[in-house]
Amino acid sequence: MNSIENETEENMEAIAQAQAIEIQDQINQYLKQLSLESLQVVADFIAYLADKESVEATQELEEIPGFAESFAKGNKDITHGRIKPLEQLKRKY
Repeated sequence: MNSIENETEENMEAIAQAQAIEIQDQINQYLKQLSLESLQVVADFIAYLADKESVEATQELEEIPGFAESFAKGNKDITHGRIKPLEQLKRKY
């Protein structure tokens, strides 16, 4: 990927992040107006959406040929001390 493509991708990510913040602010304004019962409905719906996205992401990973086996091998390697999780490496630096 060249520098122009990197810059374009970074710009798109910044725009998407700004849009997300704007939407979250809008949602917060609406939430302040809701009754307790309506807030519970919103919370349940958000939980449903989050779970749905998680399931879809898992299904997407499972469709990658050899992913499950590679993931299992990686976990086994970590368990047996053959490799270290990235979090442990980051702590050293």
